[in-house]
Formats: sequence, C-alpha cells, structure tokens
Amino acid sequence: MKFEEFGKPRKVSGGIKARSARGVIGESWWSKRFLAVLESFALGTRLTRGRAYARKGQVLSLAVAPGAVTASVQGSRAEPYSLTIGLKPFADDVWARVEEALAAQALFGAQLLAGEMPPEIEDVFRAENAPLFPESTADLSMTCSCPDWSVPCKHLAATFYLLAEAFDADPFQILYWRGRDRETLLANLRVLRTGVDELFSPAPAAPPVIPLGAGPALADLATPPLAHTLDRFWVSPVPLPPRPPTLDVEPDLLLRQLPPPGPTLGGADLTDRLRRVYRDLGQVDRR
Repeated sequence: MKFEEFGKPRKVSGGIKARSARGVIGESWWSKRFLAVLESFALGTRLTRGRAYARKGQVLSLAVAPGAVTASVQGSRAEPYSLTIGLKPFADDVWARVEEALAAQALFGAQLLAGEMPPEIEDVFRAENAPLFPESTADLSMTCSCPDWSVPCKHLAATFYLLAEAFDADPFQILYWRGRDRETLLANLRVLRTGVDELFSPAPAAPPVIPLGAGPALADLATPPLAHTLDRFWVSPVPLPPRPPTLDVEPDLLLRQLPPPGPTLGGADLTDRLRRVYRDLGQVDRR
C-alpha cells in the first residue's frame, strides 16, 4: 500500500496530457464550475498528485458516456488502473422540459451551435430540480482498481482534471454525460423552434428538365433581337442584393465542433496546437 501511495508512476508514451503545463487547469466557466466540485472534496496532496499525473500523461484513455466516465490510468504497477466516475443521467421527461425551455430562447440555441455553453443554462436545469453539475460527492459514484482506499484517489483526481479540459473543448460532453448527445439535442431544439425535422422533411423539388427536342414548345416565347442584347450580356438583369451580414465567431469554431483526436493523432495536445494556429490565422490582414 505504501509503495503504491508514494512510488513513482511508470512512464508511458501516448498518454493524454493536460494542455495546461502549470497553474490553473480549465479555461471556460463550465469546466471551472465542474472542477469546483473536485476541489470541494478537500483532497490535500492527492489533488496535487492527481494534477501532476494529468500533466505527465499518465491517463491512457478517457471516454464519456451517458451516466459514466471511464478511464485507464498508469500508476507505479505494471497494470494500468481502471476507473469509473458515475453521474446519474436525466430521464427523458426531464430532458423534454429542459429542451422546451432552451428552445424558447433563440440565443441559447445560437450559443450551443457555436460550441458555447450559455451561463443561464444552469438555471434552466435547476428550475427542473435537475442540477447540471454534480453538487457534492453524493451525486457521484467513483471506483478505481488501485489499492488506495481513499476516494477519490489521485488517479480519479487526474481523470477529473482531464475531463474538465475535455469539457473546455466540447461542452456537449457534459450534456452527454447527463444523457443527451449533441445531435439529438440540436435536432430536438430545431423541431421545437421550427416544427420541422430536417432529417425527415422532404427534399426540395428539383427544377423541371426540358427534354431534348423541346424546341418547338419554346418557339412562342418572345425573345429580343440578338443585336439589342449584346451590350447587356455582362450586366446583371436585376440589381444584386447587398452582401448579407456575417456572423462574428471565434476562429477556432470548427475545432470546437469536432471531438478531440485520439492519442495516436496527438490527442488534446494536437487540438491545442491547432487552436493557436487558427487564432494566428484569424489575425492575418485579408485585405
């Protein structure tokens, strides 16, 4: 027990490393809100060591599913530890009421489509007596195959930190943990706002095709003499409409819509590097 408690973890390659090399982990308000739960556990040195594990890449895998986050963490023993962080998903009737409340506010849908979590979303869930974030240890079930009897152990703490960074990259992971995936949520919001399900709505009718040999049917159409139209060949027949306004979004919007790449492609580190490149490109003068 003491060997595991104080032994150095085995070095691994290809693990998931925290993007933050020092200081605070978590950038968005929703990831900080989630980490506040972890910090309320008063873990002491386990919290510090868990953060070190996250930054060294000791977490080998991390997956979010409705009701459970599973991970594999390499400790000082040869076999990685398997762990689970459980959070009760919401029932369908709770989600139905939440979606109705979200659909009533157009701004909520726009922010979610842009990969942002509106701060007021907490109030929507709380109004249904269904807090979005865990509020105490009683809301979570935590297990780890390590011999440390403390819960949460440093392996669980490391997973908490990386989970917060995963929430930074994709806030829909929080909602998925509570039982609603991105595609289903956005489709339901679209139906509630427009009454149309784009997945099942009929395709627009194709323009009529004029068959070959239909020349005689068009003979009665009045056409001006060719000599009278040559000077207007390159002129638009009607005034062009003004350029529509564009939505001002962050340059890394595309990255926010995509899930984090796997460890073989670089994991969260690759997303972080691409985010800096996208932001640098957004500063280029396109004139």
